[in-house]
Amino acid sequence: MKKKILITGATGTVGKEVLKQLLTTNNHVSVVCRKNSLKEFKNYLSKIELVICDLSKKEDFNNIKNKYDVVIHLAAIIPPLADEKPSLARSVNTEGTTNLIQQIEKVSPNAFFMFSSSISVYGDRLKHPNIKTTDPLSVSFGDEYAQTKINAESALIDSNLNWTIFRLTAIMGIKNHKMSGLMFHMPLSTSIEICTPSDTARAFVNGIQKQSELENKIFNLGGGEKCRTTYYDFLSKNFELNGLGKVDFPKKAFADKNFHCGYYEDGNDLEKITNFRKHTLSDYYKMNEQSIPIIQKLFASILKKIIKYFILKQSEPLKAFQEKDEDLLKRFFN
Repeated sequence: MKKKILITGATGTVGKEVLKQLLTTNNHVSVVCRKNSLKEFKNYLSKIELVICDLSKKEDFNNIKNKYDVVIHLAAIIPPLADEKPSLARSVNTEGTTNLIQQIEKVSPNAFFMFSSSISVYGDRLKHPNIKTTDPLSVSFGDEYAQTKINAESALIDSNLNWTIFRLTAIMGIKNHKMSGLMFHMPLSTSIEICTPSDTARAFVNGIQKQSELENKIFNLGGGEKCRTTYYDFLSKNFELNGLGKVDFPKKAFADKNFHCGYYEDGNDLEKITNFRKHTLSDYYKMNEQSIPIIQKLFASILKKIIKYFILKQSEPLKAFQEKDEDLLKRFFN
């Protein structure tokens, strides 16, 4: 049966894939976007309805007037921007989600609300990397993003809507992850389980037809056993693929605590319902390798010492160690 679907965050890594997949279905798709994002959808104008709404502005939510069968809420301010502008993260991730929930309760009280949360809500899992949805939530120190997600989850659970929450693992696309200072916040020994954007999107799109099995439940969304590795091995492989050689930064460049990630012990629960997994870690590496121009890899291999010098300058843990910043030392090191 044809459904009316509202999606937020359609310009993001997962959102683009969700929109792409939704447009292959026989559904009516509406997209929430800001005025300055209209050009992002110029190729879809004949296929979608645009709803102008800035999630940081409460008055904009009045523009959401129609009835919808399903809401897929993906929009969020993510790290590193969430760390740099925590007030913006709160206004969009928590307050924006709360305002969206309240508006949907008014105009579409029977809508099924699908929400993307994050593995960050479980906090540091270095010592206990196997994660279940029943585990306690424990935000790592200074992780504003994780706290906004926990608050948003609570707002949805306390609402009058039918809902489901997918706590996303590390979503690794080909072009969406640029090297930044955030890479040094994760301890090299961290256990990570990735998922590709297209697989992640498939869980949401396939989940539309599985409302009865997903309704009012929380799921961990990860790529499964074939998408598991350690951060050191993951980083090493990506450095190699990009022509940057070894991960030979100083030991104090990387934090040794207070981040997140791990293996989803109950991740198969969502896979059994939505059958979303198509890619493995090997597939990700292969896609990544194919996306890198040979000339780019050649130049990177020639200039790798200079490139890594500038990458290293972004390491907050190393800076804290060099400057003997006691507060940051406590945050990053045991």
